[in-house]
Amino acid sequence: MSEYPTSFDREDLLRCARGELFGEGNAQLPEPPMLMMDRITDISGDGGEHGKGHVVAEFDIKPDAWFFECHFPGNPIMPGCLGLDGLWQLTGFNLGWRGWQGRGYALGVGEVKLTGMVRPDRKMLTYYVDFTKAIQTRRLTMGVADGRVEADGEVIYMVKDMKVALSES
Repeated sequence: MSEYPTSFDREDLLRCARGELFGEGNAQLPEPPMLMMDRITDISGDGGEHGKGHVVAEFDIKPDAWFFECHFPGNPIMPGCLGLDGLWQLTGFNLGWRGWQGRGYALGVGEVKLTGMVRPDRKMLTYYVDFTKAIQTRRLTMGVADGRVEADGEVIYMVKDMKVALSES
């Protein structure tokens, strides 16, 4: 399905952030500190629960991460929106991995449930993105997916109907 590998290390993700992986003007990850994963361990265009594609990625939690100092002083917690952004980043990455053209942008999410927190004593987040739709027409390129984030194996965030599109403008 894709000319790209099914796993990526941090250097690969940084190449994507610089626009070197999928080509200039195409799906691109943010650079650190907004890059919310350290590696992608598995990606497909036809796997997952619905057979429409999936992504599994990991993020090593460092006790001195930038967000702990400011959110909240004396009670450090990773903002939940950063976990959601990581899921959006991976959804857009999958569209670029498929070879689809355009810059990615989040369109929204249907439902978000936060059931746990990421504190400095956590070791690793694992992201799971499971596509329910992957659409490419003349006018629209979009992925719709459900996702979850686990912290050290405990489910802490769940989302339904994330939407990411690619646009050439």
